[in-house]
Amino acid sequence: MAKILDGRKISKEIRADIIERVDRMKEEKGIVPGLAVVIVGDDEASHVYVSMKAKACKSVGFHSEEHKLPESTTQEELLNLIDHLNNDDKINGILVQLPLPKHMDENLVNSHISPQKDVDGFHAVNMGNLTLGEESYVPCTPKGIIELIKRTGTDMAGKNAVVVGRSNIVGKPAAILLLKESCTTTICHSKTKNMELFLKEADIVVAAAGVPNLIKGHMIKEGAIVIDAGTRKLDGKLVGDVEFDSAKEVASWITPVPGGVGPMTITMLLENTLEATEKLWNSRP
Repeated sequence: MAKILDGRKISKEIRADIIERVDRMKEEKGIVPGLAVVIVGDDEASHVYVSMKAKACKSVGFHSEEHKLPESTTQEELLNLIDHLNNDDKINGILVQLPLPKHMDENLVNSHISPQKDVDGFHAVNMGNLTLGEESYVPCTPKGIIELIKRTGTDMAGKNAVVVGRSNIVGKPAAILLLKESCTTTICHSKTKNMELFLKEADIVVAAAGVPNLIKGHMIKEGAIVIDAGTRKLDGKLVGDVEFDSAKEVASWITPVPGGVGPMTITMLLENTLEATEKLWNSRP
């Protein structure tokens, strides 16, 4: 029976450290970290995420701003807002909530954010630095995934890791981070044949395909660490990519959905914003 990796509990511990660092920064330098979140359109899930991020900022003492723009906003208007935020000293991190309306180019919008304020880690400069092993802001969900694995106390070096999913937001950067930890890393995706053959060899499984209950317990190696970053509603219930009830009988550690990776994602956003603030102000005379 697997042990549960409680993302809510671990997030709470990390946020306690963030609060201490913020309080020290305020006391010693009079600086308050600032995060601006921009949302375009009326996507219900996106608005829920944005409100959760605003609440999280308040809980650790950040200055936060929400910029809610209508669906009819032009790409030029959005880019002008980003320019303003790039030049606003109160703002240390900028996040543009995805998905954007179809008339906007997500890559262009992300590349318009200053790399120094790109706390989502999606700018080509940060993604490139991540790939090269240079200092960068790491996308929040993959960063949270690695932190969860580390909390098991497992030495990742030499372990076989399989990432299921190849998105730019989770799958690809998670694979790069596992390589950085010296795992032997494989990416599986919708065109992979006999995925179970790869999963059966995996000491670490990261599920990020967005397909409910894709991975069953019988597909997992005995004693594997299973991190489920998938979230979809199925029959009105939030479920992950892993069939939890069968997988927990085989894995050594497993994350629940909800309550696993999700809380870590927002906490890593807070950590990235704090790091951006520290870098910015430490670089000033």
